[in-house]
Amino acid sequence: MLYNVNNPLEYMESLALDWRKDKLQELREIILKQDSSIQETINYKMLCFMLNDSVIFHLNAQKGYVSLYCGNTKKIDPTGDLLAGLNIGKGCIRFTKTKDISKTRIEDFIKQTILLLKEGNDIGC
Repeated sequence: MLYNVNNPLEYMESLALDWRKDKLQELREIILKQDSSIQETINYKMLCFMLNDSVIFHLNAQKGYVSLYCGNTKKIDPTGDLLAGLNIGKGCIRFTKTKDISKTRIEDFIKQTILLLKEGNDIGC
């Protein structure tokens, strides 16, 4: 779903009060606590997280899931260990209503993504 908003606060306020908002907020907090230099903006009508002028993640509430867009998941987690048990595509991770984020290794994946970006590695699709 696309949200016609101008900033992250408007984005969060535009979300329905349901499980998607809760999951999105949980992922948002995990991302933002990783580095105080991470900037949160709006890009492509969804939340965008940037570090040193480079996009790290996009986060968006869809109809049936919350998507974390991250570049190429295989470049970030070649073995698949960090994303085991998650619904993934080449460049996104989908969280459904029943997925307990705290029981996944998504925080480790997010940390790894940021580390690779800081080291100058190509993590893009």
